Amino acid sequence: MQICFKPQSSPEPTLSWYNLPGEVKRLLIAAANTWEDTVQSQGYIQQALTISGASLDVLVAAYRYFFYKHNDAAALQIATQVIKQIRLLEALPESWELLAPILSSRKEEPSIRLYLNAYAASGLVLARTGEIEEATVITARVSEIDDKREFGATTVLHILTHPNDEEDD
Repeated sequence: MQICFKPQSSPEPTLSWYNLPGEVKRLLIAAANTWEDTVQSQGYIQQALTISGASLDVLVAAYRYFFYKHNDAAALQIATQVIKQIRLLEALPESWELLAPILSSRKEEPSIRLYLNAYAASGLVLARTGEIEEATVITARVSEIDDKREFGATTVLHILTHPNDEEDD
């Protein structure tokens, strides 16, 4: 987990993209600094989640943490929370038929990018847990919108739909 800092005159660094209380920032930094010790770093993530409530910034950090730690159940649960929270904040419809054109036209907006990242990650997590059919649906949906292949869904979809292809080296 990499955390970027913005230089300040104060001795305490701040996370450049989070507007969070200092204690939550310290917990996220501690989680990054103890990455190799999963028990300890996960404890810091859990504390940050508890203190921040449903802060979108902390939820995103947590689902990414769990994703890269291969804690698929936690990653999927929190990514789903991110998706739901953005859906509420942006008043997005639940129906894919209504949602897809909105996501496509607004895919450069930060909140929509977070939505697409979390949705694509949920597809990959589902694939890792053997939920191939659901993973295929999600990755196909994101691939339709992702003409620049920024969210990784196209690659996952190809692997899911062409499992016997060998890589060219």
